[in-house]
Amino acid sequence: MKIKELSIDRYEEVLELFKRTPGVSVRDADSMDAASRYLARNPGLSFIAEYEGVIMGCAMCGHDGRRGYLQHVVVDPPFRGRGIAHALVTRCLDRLEEVGIVKTHIDVFVTNDLANEYWTKNGWMKRDDIYRYSFLRSSNPNA
Repeated sequence: MKIKELSIDRYEEVLELFKRTPGVSVRDADSMDAASRYLARNPGLSFIAEYEGVIMGCAMCGHDGRRGYLQHVVVDPPFRGRGIAHALVTRCLDRLEEVGIVKTHIDVFVTNDLANEYWTKNGWMKRDDIYRYSFLRSSNPNA
């Protein structure tokens, strides 16, 4: 397995990984244009895991200058349990630390039991002291 920086030329493969992974929601915000802007805004922070050219996992990562944010940490179900997510997240956290970011967040659907168990088991703290609010400036609920 190799960990490589995610580039937009692998977008279609990554999108297919998202679509076939239970618990992952693909929205308009995951379009190629949006992903391209995200990667350009956060260079060197998002990664894929691949074996013999096949993408087995992905972790998209960015920051706002103060806090890091993981997006779509995904491992293809047949490849789970091999440390792929850990390797991807560690690479993201290492890169964030290199730019001075030491606190990172990830949003997980309440209904995604497997992911919630993973993050808790790996030392991430579930926050009970804040609520996440979203504001949508579009009539498209899938934005």
